[in-house]
Amino acid sequence: MSQLTGKDRERYVRRTFSRIAAHYDLMNRLMTGGQDVRWRRETIRRARLSPNERLLDLGAGTGDLAREALRSQPSAHVVAADFTLQMMLAGRRHSALSFIQANALQTPFAANTFDAVVSGYLMRNVGNLNQAIAEQFRLLKPGGRLVILETTVPTRNFLSPFIWLHLHVIIPVLGMLVAGNGEAYRYLPDSTEHFVTAENLAGQLRTAGFADVGFRRLMGGTIAIHWGEKPVEKPSS
Repeated sequence: MSQLTGKDRERYVRRTFSRIAAHYDLMNRLMTGGQDVRWRRETIRRARLSPNERLLDLGAGTGDLAREALRSQPSAHVVAADFTLQMMLAGRRHSALSFIQANALQTPFAANTFDAVVSGYLMRNVGNLNQAIAEQFRLLKPGGRLVILETTVPTRNFLSPFIWLHLHVIIPVLGMLVAGNGEAYRYLPDSTEHFVTAENLAGQLRTAGFADVGFRRLMGGTIAIHWGEKPVEKPSS
């Protein structure tokens, strides 16, 4: 599953998330013990959104990050974009967000459009990670902020056996009982363990041109929040 690339990966991801859309938010709360709410708040806080600024929630799913952005900064212009119709329809039942269907590798937005681009659990699902990073760099205005909330390969420590049990046993069982789809929730640990490390993702952000890149690990090292800025072009002398 996680070894798929390109269009094959896109088709698999779209099909998987279409099947679990109705229970997606509930499963996130259950899998994380409700901590994902706090992580989203930190993600939006690191976006440093000012009044009337434009924010894109890319790979928005049901729009949790977009709603948090509006809660934090009600005057902001927030757009939620995802390529799975069923996820956006599930999100529309909770709010009147502006949803746009879009592929994270090639969005319909003009360059230098947004003051901030955020994503939650998007990057390990894209068909081409470097292209997704480059697209977000393109969308940001100079000085714009990127913040990524994502699962990550955990470092080995004394919690490793419990993390393995949670990822490979508890989450698939919850997925079967709550969402009726154990396969989709076997994809979560599989895609996490085959994703790049937090350190490597930070390096790829720097290579793409982002400045002031950093990250913070959470939940026993299985979650990381990454951030960076698109540099402001210096006037030529």
